[in-house]
Amino acid sequence: MSLFAIGDLHLSLSADKSMHVFDGWDNYVERIKLNWEKLVKETDTVVLAGDSSWGMSLEQSKEDFNFINNLPGKKIILKGNHDYWWTTKAKMESFFRENNFSTLEILHNNHFIYEDIAICGTRGWINETEEPADAKVLKREASRLVMSIESVVDKKLSPVVFLHYPPIFADNYNYEILEVLYKYNIKECYYGHIHGKSKNYSINGERDGISFSLISSDYLQFIPKKIR
Repeated sequence: MSLFAIGDLHLSLSADKSMHVFDGWDNYVERIKLNWEKLVKETDTVVLAGDSSWGMSLEQSKEDFNFINNLPGKKIILKGNHDYWWTTKAKMESFFRENNFSTLEILHNNHFIYEDIAICGTRGWINETEEPADAKVLKREASRLVMSIESVVDKKLSPVVFLHYPPIFADNYNYEILEVLYKYNIKECYYGHIHGKSKNYSINGERDGISFSLISSDYLQFIPKKIR
């Protein structure tokens, strides 16, 4: 059993939003499938760090979910900024059951156990919070991360955090999220969202005792990153 992670699959099998127009995204769906099937076994777990499907609804994302469901392993999905299909956890889980997407799980105010670690996380939000609306969303996302981590504090597990937005990008610090990571002594944080040349401003490595890793799919060359 191994634990992998990758973000930003940006699948568009039913929606007209292919990523092929961007540099480095040629044949990305085929590359995801090929690399995934080489590495991931049915007994493994893969965390998807947001922006999994361009579909505007669960129904429009159905073909993308079917693609993901048929890949090896259990998949734990969190929300990204382009996951417009996202709705309540109950509705998403019901949709998965109705369509026999048995390998898909939702990470939202909860956690999942992998051996001695707890998979925790939330979407996060942008680092610039001058706008009151952004500050409000960020505060809510920080609260969701607390709820996720708090759900395991009595289970003697080590929380590992997965986000969509980076808590640090270049010289911009997302203090609301970082304060949660510091408070709960988080040692590992994985995030997506960053693409193309922006990777040059991403944080990869240790900062303030936390190991940060960018896992957007194009940064990983569409190869799931093995974490454990």
